[in-house]
Amino acid sequence: MRGRRVPRLGSVEVPGAAREVDMLRAGAASPARRSQVAEDPGALAGGGEERPGRQPPAAALRLPDNKPQGGSEAGRTPDHDLQRGCLNRSPRSAPPAPGMGERGAQPERAALQSPGAPEGAAATVNGLLHNGFHPPPACSRDPLPARFQLSSELQPQPQQQPLFSQHDSPAKKCRLRRRMDSGRKNRPPFPWFGMDIGGTLVKLVYFEPKDITAEEEQEEVENLKSIRKYLTSNTAYGKTGIRDVHLELKNLTMCGRKGNLHFIRFPTCAMHMFIQMGSEKNFSSLHTTLCATGGGAFKFEEDFRMIADLQLHKLDELDCLIQGLLYVDSVGFNGKPECYYFENPTNPELCQKKPYCLDNPYPMLLVNMGSGVSILAVYSKDNYKRVTGTSFGNMMSKEKRESISKEDLARATLVTITNNIGSIARMCALNENIDKVVFVGNFLRINMVSMKLLAYAMDFWSKGQLKALFLEHEGYFGAVGALLELFKMTDAQ
Repeated sequence: MRGRRVPRLGSVEVPGAAREVDMLRAGAASPARRSQVAEDPGALAGGGEERPGRQPPAAALRLPDNKPQGGSEAGRTPDHDLQRGCLNRSPRSAPPAPGMGERGAQPERAALQSPGAPEGAAATVNGLLHNGFHPPPACSRDPLPARFQLSSELQPQPQQQPLFSQHDSPAKKCRLRRRMDSGRKNRPPFPWFGMDIGGTLVKLVYFEPKDITAEEEQEEVENLKSIRKYLTSNTAYGKTGIRDVHLELKNLTMCGRKGNLHFIRFPTCAMHMFIQMGSEKNFSSLHTTLCATGGGAFKFEEDFRMIADLQLHKLDELDCLIQGLLYVDSVGFNGKPECYYFENPTNPELCQKKPYCLDNPYPMLLVNMGSGVSILAVYSKDNYKRVTGTSFGNMMSKEKRESISKEDLARATLVTITNNIGSIARMCALNENIDKVVFVGNFLRINMVSMKLLAYAMDFWSKGQLKALFLEHEGYFGAVGALLELFKMTDAQ
């Protein structure tokens, strides 16, 4: 019926047209007519004429499901395909099927089959079966005998998606590579820090890797380079920050990487400037958590989170102290012993510094001297107790120092404090039946007066039975312990 127009209501009636319209309304159109409607739904609207909006077909127009018996594809009809929603409407008309007129022209059956499919195979559209599943292979074969099959190691594997695209920026590539490398090697991404936030001083240790490959250096993000350069190329930071260059531990191997361990300190009152610097250098893009110990880890926790978008992993102060001390003593001080004592402390002319081997340290009395004093009885790496402790003024504070006007008063205060500490330590050693007393803490930093006074007091009051032992990195052991905890966190993950 191509080229014929179906009259609209109100138009001049064409002979025979009304009857066909009535038949369509009654749902009694001929099969050939239905096939034409299925193939060309717009045929009823007339050749190019504007037609009203389509209405949903009435129930009487629902096409019958001429499902063939026995599952054969040969009896499949366009009506069935139209109901299934998978009729292949090719823009080019296929020649009419044999024995059918132009009105009943249908696409060739081969158009519903995928290329190369055997005759009689299930109909596919765009490589899919009519039910949406991929077709099976054109031919299936029995599996090869076991002697001809490849081992599982030699079987072809699915192609892995690349870690990053060639269009990714160098910064993103570095972050992904660092994350993958950290996961594979079970170690945290750089930079590696540990912090001990005390009442007077903040102690920070930083591991500088020295085995960076050319590829790592090329893809390293700029803020990581900036942090490393800032920390390692300066000995002073602002007016109060100091890097103790003479304490640097060189050629260490930590968590599988070789490098140097740097020791940095600054007053706790400058902590807000440090947090602000971490925010400006976008430190949170490299780390989300910092390992920290000391009372300041609780005091400044909110500031770290709000200003620098960093979380503090708060650690026990005494645990970090002992673990850090044992680690530094085990690696030594660049080929020299970490521990030492003063020989002939009662004779100023003969008093001299001597190394001491701390290979068998237990039991020992550990006296940590900072803004406050904690005295620990240590029986093993994991067995210790806090025996006692004391509190003294913030002599490191500028405001406190300005309140003392006389140099003699300052020295007298220092001597009084030191003798008090020495006598308490000796008494604790006697009560615990311990003959080794180790003094650490930043109170002793560049404080030869106090160290010699302690050595004198211990030697004099014990009649030579007790020695006051000191360590080179006296105030940094808590920060080292925090850094070691960073590696433990990675192992646990």
